[in-house]
Amino acid sequence: VQLQASGGGLVQAGGSLRLSCAASARTIRGYATGWFRQAPGKEREFVAACNRNSICTVYADSVKSRFTISRDNAKNTVYLQMNSLKPEDTAVYYCAADNSIIQSQLWNAVQYDHWGQGTLVTVSS
Repeated sequence: VQLQASGGGLVQAGGSLRLSCAASARTIRGYATGWFRQAPGKEREFVAACNRNSICTVYADSVKSRFTISRDNAKNTVYLQMNSLKPEDTAVYYCAADNSIIQSQLWNAVQYDHWGQGTLVTVSS
């Protein structure tokens, strides 16, 4: 499956953005899908994920109650709604997918075989 992330941009603190990740070449049904981010000078970190049954309940503590991951299997697209953005949310955001990840490993970037190219989110203070 090929992934294309979009929707990044510049936003003021407290604002909102919605990222999209469009999949092609194959349906995302049966795939776990996740969002990760990488800030300058830092390692890539987990943000949120849906499991292979399209249940989207796993979030990093730093984004819980502010971000919402969802997916539309009919449109082959995964979304990340980001509200109450903070300057520390500034990063390149990546979407990822894999069809063999178990629930307990959804946070683990190493488990994902397919990655999008990333979209930059900049939050100004």
